[in-house]
Amino acid sequence: MSKRSLNLAGEKELYALVTDPASVPVSFLYGGKAYRGLGELPIIRKEASDHTFKAVFALDEAVELTIDAAFNREYGEVEYTLYFENVGDKPSYVLEKVVVLDHQFMGDSPILRGCLGDHENYYAAYEHDLLWGDKYFRSTGGRATHIVFPYFDLVHGDGGTLIALGWAGTWDAMFAHHDGGTTLRASTDLDFRASLLPGEKVRSGLVVMLPYKGRDADFATNLWREWFMKYNLPKKNAAGDPLEPFSTAFFANDTGLPNSDGSISERSFTWKPSLEKLIKEDMLPDFRWFDAGWYPDPAGNTVETDWWGTVGVWEIDHEKWPGDSFRESCDAFHDLGIRTLVWFEPERVTHVDDLVKNHGYKREWALGEGRVITNNIGDPECLKWTTDRIIRMLDENHVDMFREDNNSDPAGSWPMLDKKEEESLGLPRRGIAENKCICGHYAMWDTIIKYCGENGKCTFVDSCASGGGRNDIESMRRAFPLMRSDYDRTTSAMRLSQTSSFCKWIPFHGSTIKETATQLEASTGAGSSPYVTRASFLPIYNYGEAYIHNPDLDYDLMRRNYNEWKSVRHLLTRDFYALTPWHHENSRTSWTAFAYDAPERGESLLLVFRMEEAEAESYTAKLKFAEDDKTYLLTDADTGKVTKMSGKALKEQGYTVSLKEKKTSALIRIKKA
Repeated sequence: MSKRSLNLAGEKELYALVTDPASVPVSFLYGGKAYRGLGELPIIRKEASDHTFKAVFALDEAVELTIDAAFNREYGEVEYTLYFENVGDKPSYVLEKVVVLDHQFMGDSPILRGCLGDHENYYAAYEHDLLWGDKYFRSTGGRATHIVFPYFDLVHGDGGTLIALGWAGTWDAMFAHHDGGTTLRASTDLDFRASLLPGEKVRSGLVVMLPYKGRDADFATNLWREWFMKYNLPKKNAAGDPLEPFSTAFFANDTGLPNSDGSISERSFTWKPSLEKLIKEDMLPDFRWFDAGWYPDPAGNTVETDWWGTVGVWEIDHEKWPGDSFRESCDAFHDLGIRTLVWFEPERVTHVDDLVKNHGYKREWALGEGRVITNNIGDPECLKWTTDRIIRMLDENHVDMFREDNNSDPAGSWPMLDKKEEESLGLPRRGIAENKCICGHYAMWDTIIKYCGENGKCTFVDSCASGGGRNDIESMRRAFPLMRSDYDRTTSAMRLSQTSSFCKWIPFHGSTIKETATQLEASTGAGSSPYVTRASFLPIYNYGEAYIHNPDLDYDLMRRNYNEWKSVRHLLTRDFYALTPWHHENSRTSWTAFAYDAPERGESLLLVFRMEEAEAESYTAKLKFAEDDKTYLLTDADTGKVTKMSGKALKEQGYTVSLKEKKTSALIRIKKA
């Protein structure tokens, strides 16, 4: 039974919000006049179906405002985006103070639940009682999910609303309790204030709202996860097949050459011995991961260490990979059923003079100076130059999947272009550069995905921006993070902390499976223990060892861990329960436990971790999803012990796991008898 069938929330009220012009929950100023809702604007045309609503309004004789909305009747989810377009022949009045979600959610005792973003906060969970004060979030760097996170669970009255903002740039959100309800004012493209030029079109971020009945956090979490997997996650291929969990393998740790990060040490002669070893040891992945450093610098020199400071060319380094050797390596992996993904960073350039001289780049596309220069993909010509180079590289080398990174905060560069336009036009233009660059970013992904779909490649993108900086809901319709955070490349305590909070919002993602003190260290010795690997059990399983250069690597252990993940991976996108409170990434004194449940399969999974400094030798897991009138068999994967319990006992008394040693774990397979 789906969560939707149990959800009796007020979706009709949300649907009315976006179909009744007077109720549309937006506000803005145009020409100095304040608008709240769209009720006083004349409708030019509208289109409506059972699942969509689109209406075009006249702001004046020149500017049209469009609301493009959709309604998911299965889950009660409502979403919309605003567009402003100057269809006239002269600059418009000033558009400013656009609040894309300006609404009061009725109900007493409001609680705001969610997590913060990557970097600094590492997806720290929060639960804030709005009766004690307002809650404000502001993202100013231009990578939407660093520091703060635009996903919210607002509990109000006898239910709640799950809310997400889809905008890869800047945004803010203010939650404030008032008598009888909670007001939310959320904006995207912060501080936008501009006159639109003839033919110019700008847009807001996507707003997503999913109501639910009751105040139970687990029900809300799994309603969202179920909807996300079915309707938000991109598809596997052009045929529309659903994505399933998969594995990736790095080869850069096994070159025997110095490796500063990424795949900068890989050469035409390094991959084959590693692959042959993995064939022999029955450890083949689904994807080969080819990361940063595979290109020359813009002057044509091979790059030994500085992958970060030499981007922009997007051609294979033929000193490292002479002739067609890289394509031949991709073909060799294809012969084994393994696909190749390749790293790019299209929103940043370096060595602009050399790009201009050698590669047809135009100097005016470069925003900023020094080592952090934003590539202006908001310019259609620059966007085409950039996208064409990426597609050519994918095509010529038989690459299957596009991985994107962005290692700078572009919001520091966008105002440079705005200021230049204001000076040349004599008009306010603040926020235009961000709007065009974010729209260009989505358009670039759409073009790459379209090419991939037409050529039998992956119709999804790996989203990375110095880790987890680009995981807004609209980006997640084209992409997902193979690595939810760069900081996840460190300790298992960090990993368990992030899983507790991040999995509630983005079900399909991965981490590394190593444990090291710092991000760039390679694991040593026998490899990851079952504890570390189980702490890394996510839908995407990423491994990267010195396959032939580490004589201590224990392949029996690697196979054991990999095969165990394979045996449970089908459960890792299903209902998720964080059974223990969220803990800080440096906290190691507690137990951590998660459960996954696939009710229609009658199958569940319990993962339990006694952390490094946990003194208690046992933990009892109470499984709220168990059905009172059912009988369950629980099998300990390590001991083979089978325990038979009623659903009522599992819910009320719980199942106790005892672990004598610190930093050990248990994996319990659960089936209805």
